Amino acid sequence: MNPPAIHPGVRIGHVHLKVADLERALAFYRDVLGFEVTQRMGSQAAFLSAGGYHHHIGLNTWESAGGSPPPPGTTGLYHTAILYPSRPLLGDALRRVFNAGITLDGAADHGVSEALYLRDPDQNGVELYWDRPPAEWPRHSDGTLAMFTRPLNLGSLLESAAPPH
Repeated sequence: MNPPAIHPGVRIGHVHLKVADLERALAFYRDVLGFEVTQRMGSQAAFLSAGGYHHHIGLNTWESAGGSPPPPGTTGLYHTAILYPSRPLLGDALRRVFNAGITLDGAADHGVSEALYLRDPDQNGVELYWDRPPAEWPRHSDGTLAMFTRPLNLGSLLESAAPPH
């Protein structure tokens, strides 16, 4: 017998990352992506959010100051996924990334979402994405999801970009 499913209101609240250089990490998450610093603990830690939440991202150097990323072939975080509320706002994120000279690792249309893949300065994987409305998600004839991976038209995404605020 399967255990009961988790309550549908449960959400992933935040990600907390070990970083080698707090200022370098802030330059990415604050200055490129646009998250706001909600609290700072000197040169060792900072907490960032969107929309006034206490924090969506924690950054610290407590165990990692000056450290290096884990080598390929080891376990750990694959990526942090940051959900944007609309395609135009994802387009704005793409513009910010390009303006900062950051190279994408990839970009994909998954049917349910459109996603950009890149790395932060500590080589942590980052996914920036938006979800299509559930009524537009591709489904098999039995109603189950039929997600896929196809190339994402970056030009179209940039054209949809919300104006900078």
